Amino acid sequence: MKLSEVLVRPVITEKVNRQMERNGRYTFVVGKQSNKLEIKKAVEEFYGVKVASVNTLVVPAKSKTRFTKAGLLSGRKPSYKKAVVTLASGENIDLFA
Repeated sequence: MKLSEVLVRPVITEKVNRQMERNGRYTFVVGKQSNKLEIKKAVEEFYGVKVASVNTLVVPAKSKTRFTKAGLLSGRKPSYKKAVVTLASGENIDLFA
């Protein structure tokens, strides 16, 4: 897989920011077909850091419903895969630069 297919985007939330500061863990949305070895290689190559471990999880799809003037609209949000990457001690990634 290409690097752009493996790493889709970083996740930026309050919980993830706390993990970045305290534990050196960064969270990324990754391609569904990518495995831990590909994710590790992509992060090391793209950001130039040493990765200690990679944990992955698949976030399930959700049903969403909203009320509008036109009536009730129903749909689904797609499922996606997330990877929590722990860096070696002393390493960090500047996502905001």
